[in-house]
Amino acid sequence: MTIGDRDKRALLIFAGASVLAAGIYFWPTSDASNGVVSAGGAVEVTEKRLAKMRQVAATVPGKEEVNKRVLAELAAREKGIIQADTAAQAQAQLIQILRRVGKAQSQPVDIRGNEIGQVRTFGEDYAEVSVSATLDCRIDQLVNLLADITAQPELLATSEVRVGSAAGREKIVPVRLTVSGIVAKKLIPKKKGPSAF
Repeated sequence: MTIGDRDKRALLIFAGASVLAAGIYFWPTSDASNGVVSAGGAVEVTEKRLAKMRQVAATVPGKEEVNKRVLAELAAREKGIIQADTAAQAQAQLIQILRRVGKAQSQPVDIRGNEIGQVRTFGEDYAEVSVSATLDCRIDQLVNLLADITAQPELLATSEVRVGSAAGREKIVPVRLTVSGIVAKKLIPKKKGPSAF
């Protein structure tokens, strides 16, 4: 079998292309083009990362101190929250506080009828319980009672005061007083949705 001129040219071109391809494939290249970082570059990158980590680590004690102060301030403010397991217990404590404050007056005020209000949300983390009470007293006694309610260590506020007309020589007025207190949000009853069968 003889090789013609045409086949000889094709073999020469193929041999040249093979040598060129082998040279490109096996030719030594620089480290950067292979994605390998030189040892000096790796050290620099590591040192920069270390410096950044040290800066972050240096801020940790300051952040911990701020966190402790914030938690202490929160605990001091939350001392006034009425502590109870249920909303009914919190409302009972509210009634006891009203009676205690009424009896502590220079001229005691008798807290009579009580009406329990609904538990409502108060912000994102708290709830509000309310109690309405009726009493008969003079205006000066009412003013002193209201001042003493706001001076209590619990977080209390008068949300409604209805004063009737004065009667008798002593100017006794009928009063309906609604007082609210702050409790934990967990005391809000869960809404029951439709049950799935």
